[in-house]
Amino acid sequence: MELDDKALGKRMIARIKADMTQDRLSTVLEMSPSHVSNIETGTTRISLTALVNIANVLGGSVDNLIYGSVVHAKPQLERERQQIVDSCDNYEFRVVKEVTHSVVDALRANEKLKDNS
Repeated sequence: MELDDKALGKRMIARIKADMTQDRLSTVLEMSPSHVSNIETGTTRISLTALVNIANVLGGSVDNLIYGSVVHAKPQLERERQQIVDSCDNYEFRVVKEVTHSVVDALRANEKLKDNS
């Protein structure tokens, strides 16, 4: 997956909604204001550490910074899932299917419990 630096930078502007200036964000992240600006404009690559730190400071998730929303992430996630499945032999594929089925069942059961509380 290729990271879209410009789109990520635009989503980073969420700092404005958090009433955080670029200078304040750079101070909290221990980065120079120019580096934060370059990340926001998509003119520089962002490290994984910086990405996680920014998500934590802005109170969001790395997923939202990278993809914007889970809806937009679904096609990429489906491609990645297909690559994983394609690389499996028959035994691995069966185990992946069984584990996936169990996880989905548990998630749905948990969701029903949450809805009833």
